Amino acid sequence: MLIAPATRRISSGLATVLPAATMLTFLAASSAPTPLYRVYQAHWAFSAGMLTVIFGVYAVCLLLALLTVGSLSDHVGRRPVILVAIALDVAAMLVFSTANGVGLLIVARMVQGIATGAATGALAAAILDAERPHGPIVNSIAPVAGLAVGGLGSAALVQFLPWPRQTVYLVLIVFFAVEAIGTILVAETSPMIPGARAALRPRVGIPAAARKAFAATALLDIAAWALSGFYLSLGPSLVRVVTGSNSILLGGLLVFTLAGVGAAAIWLLRTVEAGLVMRSAAAALAIGIAVTIAAVRTGSPTLLFVGTVIAGIGFGASFQGITRTVFPLAPATERGKLVAAFYVLSYLAFCIPAVAAGVIATTVGLLTTATGYGIMLIALAVTALIPWRSRR
Repeated sequence: MLIAPATRRISSGLATVLPAATMLTFLAASSAPTPLYRVYQAHWAFSAGMLTVIFGVYAVCLLLALLTVGSLSDHVGRRPVILVAIALDVAAMLVFSTANGVGLLIVARMVQGIATGAATGALAAAILDAERPHGPIVNSIAPVAGLAVGGLGSAALVQFLPWPRQTVYLVLIVFFAVEAIGTILVAETSPMIPGARAALRPRVGIPAAARKAFAATALLDIAAWALSGFYLSLGPSLVRVVTGSNSILLGGLLVFTLAGVGAAAIWLLRTVEAGLVMRSAAAALAIGIAVTIAAVRTGSPTLLFVGTVIAGIGFGASFQGITRTVFPLAPATERGKLVAAFYVLSYLAFCIPAVAAGVIATTVGLLTTATGYGIMLIALAVTALIPWRSRR
């Protein structure tokens, strides 16, 4: 009787912060390899096309896991799903740290994708359980902030500490170990409803009430996620070509700029009317990418980061605006399959264009590829403005 109240206080305090911190760590781990891709290329001499394949298998495996086990925590509990996902990501970190070739990098990214996909649904639900009024905004900020922290933190560790191919992964294992202990301590918040086996069947669809808005936002969603996919795969290589510098930190800083500004935009625009957020996002993406193309063609590092800041505003604003616009339109009983449809579109846009860009860059060069890629995204962003302008 004397122990129970203390246990509840510990669980209550952890339950508010722990899922958000754990989600941030999962996404930081997912962007941690980005600054290292150049190191791996130097050691194992693989092409830009293979680099983007290594990047792309992560997104495919994440999507498959999200579609199959994304809602499993509603049935078996948040803690078991999160703990298994942590164990899988720790295994991926160990494979990364001992990898001696491209094959093991692909294996590590596949395991990491499965772990992150499994964790995302459980952690997002746990955040909503603990902080329902602010849960949606936390669920929007934590993943994007994680990408920023992982990109810059990994680059700094690689640049300044010994064992560049191991240190960042060992640091992440320590974070995961602490979060696993915290997960064990918190109280279970899942409703534990029956139907775990049925939950493994993917449910993807767009309810009738949300179809018009989903279609109107699809091009902007594709543009934003395709941009982030390019930055997280080929961004550091682009920095090296534009700046002429071999600094790994600069590549991580570019990823941090895009994702960090995106996270800030999500927070700062949270009270702005969703339609205005969407229009502003499309405009910021188009302008930011245009400035970035100018940087690529002129070899200006300053313009490259200025363009990335502007594009980062569009990236964060589009994510926030789309989720605020589309998700509430679905009835509660159909919202799960709508969210699944959103992530199918988003993660396919995240990986397929980036992989294609890597393959094309092998033939025509990275600068030409980046220019063409940027023009394509500008066209998508400008076209995305049309449905919103027609509503005015």
